[in-house]
Amino acid sequence: MRRFFLGTVFLLLGVVFSAWGQTLEERVKALEAELAALRQQVAAAQAAHEDARLAELERKLSVLAEELERLRLGELGEAMGLPRALGLAPAASKVYAAKPGVSLGGYGEFLYQNFATRRDDGQPSQKLDVADAYRAVLYTGYKFEEGWVFNSELEVEHAHTQKGGAVELEFAYVDWLASPSANLRAGLILVPLGLVNEVHEPTTFFPARRAETETRILPSTWMELGFGVYGDLGPLSYRTYLLTGLDASKFSASGLRSGRQSGALAKAESFAWVGRLDWTQTPGLLAGIGAYLGEAGQGLATSQGKKLSVPTRIFEAHGEYKIAALTLRGLWAQAHLGEVADLNRRLGLSANAAVAEKLRGGYLEVAYDFLPNERRVLAPFLRYEKVNTQAHMPRGFRANPANDQKIVTLGIAWQPLPQIIFKLDAQNVQNRAGTGINQWNLGLGYVF
Repeated sequence: MRRFFLGTVFLLLGVVFSAWGQTLEERVKALEAELAALRQQVAAAQAAHEDARLAELERKLSVLAEELERLRLGELGEAMGLPRALGLAPAASKVYAAKPGVSLGGYGEFLYQNFATRRDDGQPSQKLDVADAYRAVLYTGYKFEEGWVFNSELEVEHAHTQKGGAVELEFAYVDWLASPSANLRAGLILVPLGLVNEVHEPTTFFPARRAETETRILPSTWMELGFGVYGDLGPLSYRTYLLTGLDASKFSASGLRSGRQSGALAKAESFAWVGRLDWTQTPGLLAGIGAYLGEAGQGLATSQGKKLSVPTRIFEAHGEYKIAALTLRGLWAQAHLGEVADLNRRLGLSANAAVAEKLRGGYLEVAYDFLPNERRVLAPFLRYEKVNTQAHMPRGFRANPANDQKIVTLGIAWQPLPQIIFKLDAQNVQNRAGTGINQWNLGLGYVF
């Protein structure tokens, strides 16, 4: 009965999607045939060692692949043709490709989490399964004229403010588009670190939940007030901003996430610089580094009156490579904090509940699309992650082994349309304390 029901559902969905996109499908198939023929010519040129012809064919291949992707995404595809230096996902970029006036977009996520009844050590996990209207986002932009753009993201988390939810302004800024190599941005800005903090729409990554490294060390979604410059320089894109700093009084043993100020009456005693550099020339490849240098004391002082600056240094390296049906993603991040012993004493944190001097983490992810030449995606994926938010402790404090984690996520993602994604995955969570709790997740995401 279950197989019959699922088969009927998929059949009906297929009929609806087929009828809705018949004309588009014909155009996509024509481009796909042209792309396949061009790939055969590339292979022949490689075999014959015809370097000049090979270079021209690869250029044409790149242009045609980008055109095909934009056609599949429709209106969102226009935004994908914009410079990578914008640091935004497709729906968040729509205002840049629009005519002067108002532009609307958005995305959302629904998430079900099912937790194991027992921890790795056999004790009851005491965790309840959760179904959540995780996020609902509205992008609102306005293009005043060709050189001036306002862009914003308003997010509702967990559906209801009286039941643990929140309404947040994720970003809101004004851009002056001076030239491809140098543009000014000012306002509430996404911090340009990692793979997810800027590009966090659910259709841009496969697992149902974001990686812990990009939640605890790079505290996504992370936004601060400030200004800076971004642009494209040949094969490289860059972003560099001066921002309000983190608030060290909210740091904890589990990471830096609570130290985000998010533009909400932000303390402005301590500031930070953040920069990012990406290689974007090779089709399908994004590879880069990022650095955050600042202070997080925000006027905090010891009981003896010594003012704490709490130097905060975060470094990361990231990469993503899409070739044919294969997608590879990887990230490494490390944070270094100063004056941590004094900070812990000031906050009353002792033993293994204290803030660490060093936090580090990283992950590798691989996915393979079984429908690489269609508008749909069916991709099994695997993500291996290690994260430790107490990698090195100040003298007199010790690490909690539960904060040294290894997480393996195995699942599958299905996109019946480029703007809709279903995700199913299982996570094996281990830590050195033996208290890891496994779980499986079911997610639905959309963008428009």
